[in-house]
Amino acid sequence: MRTGITNTPQAKVFTPAREDPVRAILFMLGSTVFIATASLLAKTLTTGAIGPALSPLQVSHGRFIFALLAIAGAALALRLRFHRVNLPVHIARTFCGWAGISLLFAAIAFIPLSDATAISFLNPVFAMLLAIPLLGERVGPWRIGAACLAFAGALVLLRPGQGALETGALLALGAALILGFEIILIKWLSRAESPLQILLVNNAIGTVIATLAVLFVWVPPTGAQWAALAAIGVTMACAQGCFVNAMARAEASLVVPFSYATLLVATLFDAAVFGVIPGRISLTGGAMIVAAGLVLAWRESRLRPSGDSPS
Repeated sequence: MRTGITNTPQAKVFTPAREDPVRAILFMLGSTVFIATASLLAKTLTTGAIGPALSPLQVSHGRFIFALLAIAGAALALRLRFHRVNLPVHIARTFCGWAGISLLFAAIAFIPLSDATAISFLNPVFAMLLAIPLLGERVGPWRIGAACLAFAGALVLLRPGQGALETGALLALGAALILGFEIILIKWLSRAESPLQILLVNNAIGTVIATLAVLFVWVPPTGAQWAALAAIGVTMACAQGCFVNAMARAEASLVVPFSYATLLVATLFDAAVFGVIPGRISLTGGAMIVAAGLVLAWRESRLRPSGDSPS
């Protein structure tokens, strides 16, 4: 199948001629730092740490509009050529991305970054389960076992009966579910469109959706809040760029486990900025979810070279 990726500058950036595992790992680690930084900035905005607290919808709006500006600049510099834009799938994917990130920004106003980040790592598990009816994939005992372990970890982090923490964990769980569905849509898009095209169209549509949603809650940000909103957008754009470059330079089974460094970075940020030290429950639940993800990555690395069916 033709991918629609031609020998253009953006194709060279996002589709290297040869694998480079070391750079792939470095790109993935860079992505984790950018994601954790954006989450930290979002928490300062939604909790009122720098001026009046902003709605998660307004923070999400800033994320999309400034990310669009950054990615559009990259697209102009790399002379992006559009190929067969699948607009309906793009709209569905972007709506899921906007809804998921908005829920995540709402969650981190209630719970520690480390807890929200850990629960968000359920999105590959949800994607795996959704791939059964939507992509016709088969799921065997290894994947089922990993999913059960991940959901058990999420249940630990939900802490039933803990009031606000329970609310925040449920919001993060909803974000993970929606972002899991987004992964399925990204798989469909990546079969025919270049990564930079997907990122540009995604953020353009996301800006429209976020703008319509923010009309009902928008308040004038302070100068510091504008700076934080711009930083969120730019860091998220950098995170997306690092992620697709990492995936283009090595097998997913090699680089995906390094994405769990996001949890470590978020924990460090929580401790340094908010003085939040994860307790035994948070460490246990997070470790269970990360372990489930690592099991899935290990299993995929064993299956792919031999061409065995998923299990």
